[in-house]
Amino acid sequence: MTYLIKTGAIWAALVALIACGNNAPEDTTPTPTGPAQFSVQEAFQGLSFRDPVELVHAEDGSNRLFVIEQRGLIRSFSTTQSNPSANTFLDISGKVQSGGEMGLLGLAFHPDFKNNGYFFVNYTRDNPRESVIARYQVSNPATGVADPQSETILFTYAQPFGNHNGGSVHFGPDGFLYIATGDGGSGGDPQNNSQNRKNLLGKILRVDVNSTAKGAYGIPSDNPFAGNQEQFREEIYAYGLRNPWKISFDKTQNQLWAADVGQNETEEIDLIVKGGNYGWRLKEGDDCYNPSSNCEQPGLIDPVWEYAQSNGDRSVTGGYVYRGALTPDLTGRYIYGDFVSGRIWALDPQADGANRNVLLVEKVGSISTFGVDEKNELYFCNYQDGKIYRIVKK
Repeated sequence: MTYLIKTGAIWAALVALIACGNNAPEDTTPTPTGPAQFSVQEAFQGLSFRDPVELVHAEDGSNRLFVIEQRGLIRSFSTTQSNPSANTFLDISGKVQSGGEMGLLGLAFHPDFKNNGYFFVNYTRDNPRESVIARYQVSNPATGVADPQSETILFTYAQPFGNHNGGSVHFGPDGFLYIATGDGGSGGDPQNNSQNRKNLLGKILRVDVNSTAKGAYGIPSDNPFAGNQEQFREEIYAYGLRNPWKISFDKTQNQLWAADVGQNETEEIDLIVKGGNYGWRLKEGDDCYNPSSNCEQPGLIDPVWEYAQSNGDRSVTGGYVYRGALTPDLTGRYIYGDFVSGRIWALDPQADGANRNVLLVEKVGSISTFGVDEKNELYFCNYQDGKIYRIVKK
């Protein structure tokens, strides 16, 4: 996430730097704001977390939510208790390099977690600076607490710079693990990693965690570059992404959504398909980036939606297609926000005109992540105050 920071006064200073240092031009087509139709309310009174960056459930019938704190903690609580308290589920802060955009960033529970106790994380570490995809296990299913000594590393990949680390990990309906990676950082993808299929940066990866063909994981046989002779990384599912901080599945439609944080002008939302090339650094959104003109190549996939870095919007935070029951007006819409402006929208890519992208709320804090519970009800975390909120109709 391009503008994820630590906390407090640093946040205010960073926002000022964004306005001055991002060199975002004036844009005549900003995302329409319109009148907000919804409001937000604190979902779990009395709970707050330090720098929350992910919110997931285990799909094990326990009605727990798990919150990642960027420094390297996972905390859990029950959504059915009237006054829930959060307990430490896993603490690996001693091995996580945290700060800026680095830290413990992703969490996904094995589809058979209830029986095998496996879950997977994405974190950054130093010396050398790299991202780690690892498996942990719950030591005692009765206590529901993870064993920090149970780590099995699936693989690592180097991070040339400290930003653009991606973050999300999710299991798809096919049972494979999907991993969002950033382009390696700095600005403008100076190493052209996203278009380079010989490395894992700027990609969506897809691996089989039930296989041991490559040690602790395997390659699905239908991955686009499985068995290739060009030395392309077989883990790649899609490429040409800048920093897909958040991805999610709509299992009803069997679609993979990604929100890709932009460079100087455009934030974008993509529907990810196998083998797809989403254009970065050739393009930022629909427009040429490097080269600045004549950038089109066969097969590049444009976003399903994009918005300009104007009106205070600077860093997209991807969400979920709403499939809950409490807010039927939002059913089937992709709910997403902007970390800097604090706006949240509902996108229907099949709709036309003003109904396509609707403002729900604005100025609700630094939206670092969305999450859903076992009933598919939607929440988001405010990175500043550490609280979890839900969206409600006015």
